[in-house]
Amino acid sequence: MKIDSIKNGIVLDHIQAGKSMEIYKYLGLDKLDCSVAIIKNAVSNKMGKKDIIKIADNFDLNLDVLGYIDPDITVCYIRDGKIVKKEHLELPERITNILRCKNPRCITSEERGIDQVFKLTDRENRIYRCIYC
Repeated sequence: MKIDSIKNGIVLDHIQAGKSMEIYKYLGLDKLDCSVAIIKNAVSNKMGKKDIIKIADNFDLNLDVLGYIDPDITVCYIRDGKIVKKEHLELPERITNILRCKNPRCITSEERGIDQVFKLTDRENRIYRCIYC
């Protein structure tokens, strides 16, 4: 199988194997009008298996979504076929409108238009709690 390199765009590398479709959904990559390549279970010396997503367009990525799904992702920005910027992610301290509060009495469940904001309370176990509850 041959996946061409991209001239301009973004490469999401070191994605935990099997997480690429979740990222595709959360980032809304289906709405983009450009080529998007998803490589699942690619061989990796460091990880064993990994997923890779190549996006042939530059757009504003929600790094909080990526950090929440998999904090080990590497984001590479490509311009003229060369990497111009590389970002290593980590778990975000706060996430907005990624999770929904399960408490039926939470203000975000009762009132429309209020952002669903969660704060990281346990980094080791990746636990987030609603800031309103």
